[in-house]
Amino acid sequence: MNNLNKSARNRKRPSSQSEGSLSADTLRHLYRLLLTPRLVEERMLLLLRQGKLSKWFSGIGQEAISVGITAALEPSDRIFTLHRNLGVFTSRGVPLWRLFRQFQGDEGGFTKGRDRSFHFGSQEHNIIGMISHLGPQLAVATGAALAEKLRGATGIAAVFTGEGGTSQGDFHESLNLASVWDLPVLFVIENNGYALSTPTAQQYRCESLAERACGYGIEGVKVDGNNLLAVYQQVNKLVAEMRKNPRPVLLECMTFRMRGHEEASGVAYVPPELFVEWKKYDPIIQFEDELRTGGIADEVMKSIRDEITQHIDEQIEIGFTPTPLAVISEEHELSNVFAPSEQPPVMPTQPVVQRRFIDAVSAGLREAMHRDERIILMGQDIAEYGGAFKITKGFLEEFGGDRVRNTPLCESAVLGAALGLSIAGYRAVVEMQFADFVSSGFTQVVNNLAKTHYRWGEPVRVVVRLPCGGGTAAGPFHSQTPEGWFAQTAGLKVVYPSNPFDAKGLLLASLAEPNPVMFFEHKALYRRIEGPVPEGYYTLPLGVAARVSEGTDATVITYGAGVHWALDWAARNPDRRITILDLRTLVPLDYETIAAAVKLSGRVVVLHEASLFAGFGGEIAAWIGEHCFSMLDAPVMRCASLDTPVPFAPALERIYLPVGRFDRVMEELLAF
Repeated sequence: MNNLNKSARNRKRPSSQSEGSLSADTLRHLYRLLLTPRLVEERMLLLLRQGKLSKWFSGIGQEAISVGITAALEPSDRIFTLHRNLGVFTSRGVPLWRLFRQFQGDEGGFTKGRDRSFHFGSQEHNIIGMISHLGPQLAVATGAALAEKLRGATGIAAVFTGEGGTSQGDFHESLNLASVWDLPVLFVIENNGYALSTPTAQQYRCESLAERACGYGIEGVKVDGNNLLAVYQQVNKLVAEMRKNPRPVLLECMTFRMRGHEEASGVAYVPPELFVEWKKYDPIIQFEDELRTGGIADEVMKSIRDEITQHIDEQIEIGFTPTPLAVISEEHELSNVFAPSEQPPVMPTQPVVQRRFIDAVSAGLREAMHRDERIILMGQDIAEYGGAFKITKGFLEEFGGDRVRNTPLCESAVLGAALGLSIAGYRAVVEMQFADFVSSGFTQVVNNLAKTHYRWGEPVRVVVRLPCGGGTAAGPFHSQTPEGWFAQTAGLKVVYPSNPFDAKGLLLASLAEPNPVMFFEHKALYRRIEGPVPEGYYTLPLGVAARVSEGTDATVITYGAGVHWALDWAARNPDRRITILDLRTLVPLDYETIAAAVKLSGRVVVLHEASLFAGFGGEIAAWIGEHCFSMLDAPVMRCASLDTPVPFAPALERIYLPVGRFDRVMEELLAF
């Protein structure tokens, strides 16, 4: 016997015994819910063959899981779906015509043609669809569940994954986080035997995935995923207990995928006899037998089927009537990357005091948390310890453990939870212990936080704080300044202050944003730089650069620590008059002020700490070359760090950083 298919042949279905009897009305209602996605999908497969759809992920044979879980939940409970959860959408009453437009990439769909399938959310229906990376969805559900707990509500977050998704790190991180925080999350594994073509024998070695629950100190339950009543009654029981005693539960639903991963992939890798065997357990065939046992005649079932079919026909007529995208233009697409940010800057009104950079950041956080009780801080060691740099020292006593939350070492789960909190109406601030560690949550940032508003119009109220930069002999894993990773990703705002006044004002502005903000804080400036900072609340506009000095000999365009390197050069060269432009915000970028600064001198150097190759300075230099060429008296020059990782030894780090090369670059520029 082929070892790859041995486990598929021997997969055991748990007992499908149902508990107690349901009323005839409930049985008919459940039958309607179960039959609808099957009949919809049969029509979609026909339309796919006719070329009216480009792709389809089939859930035939798995409907009992989506329908049973959705029927057992309250309409206010949030559900986080995957490819094969059409039954969630139909059971929640999502208009079919709009789903059909979504499947076509039509303007009338939930993503207006910007994404496909179930890659969207609908706040109206409390459904949040997937991204293609699968595992990160689990973490978003933990954030929504945390919101329920913070409100003192009894809501549940239910999130789907496949058995293949349980191999991803986000599965472990999310279950662990939910367990540590006692979050009411129903983690649902649809175990259908194959992750695309990979059978379970190549995915895991435990007898049952539900057994993994004990490793997180939570309950694990296995259920026959092809038996609607078994799923419905099991979930009814679980969520009733979870509402009384909030906690996560892992539910493994055993089923089988009767078609390919998607229609184009086919099923040649599946032993044919498995289809014959699992066909006997078709959820609709099984449930119709239950209906007959309950005294519901075939004529009644036929009437329900005919009614659903007629409704689908009517909805197809609406949903497949051609309607071209209403607006197709570069301007329209660019205007939809970010949610509108309409809050005007708030001018400072209170006295000015001298503060260090680090104290200004702390003061900004404290001010925002007093003004907005929806702000939740999350990060490693930020509570009792006060964070690696003590920025949140005392916050736990001031705001309490619900709002100042220590996290396990699980950057991806915490960033996903931040998105879930935002979707549920909160604002999240995530502190990376060091900016370098954000790489462990990269997918959540660049594919979830960044793309959510563009895809389905949902604001993302998340600020990620990133202590960054060298000059402290901290080596290659604690010294990077990775703004380039994020400036290139559409949908993220990138802020990088250089002084205490800007740090507080820009942080407060970021915390008022309906968009995700990557907020860089150069840790070498934390205790070295101080300056006047107004007390109280004030904000500075994102996307507006600041002219630090003005001169006609040369222009230095920079940000962060680079501002101080340029100021030091100016102090050592008093005979030269240079313009220093502090960008402050990299995305959005203040092109108008850049152009004005170029015009002042005609000689430009772009200075930054990140490595030279593909650094952000290259983008600025290219833009100046394209748009300000006639203003230039010399080529735009760049000064940045070496194209190496950040070294540990102080002597090596000095060579790495651009400070020692800046004098030479300025001499060359001024001599041109």
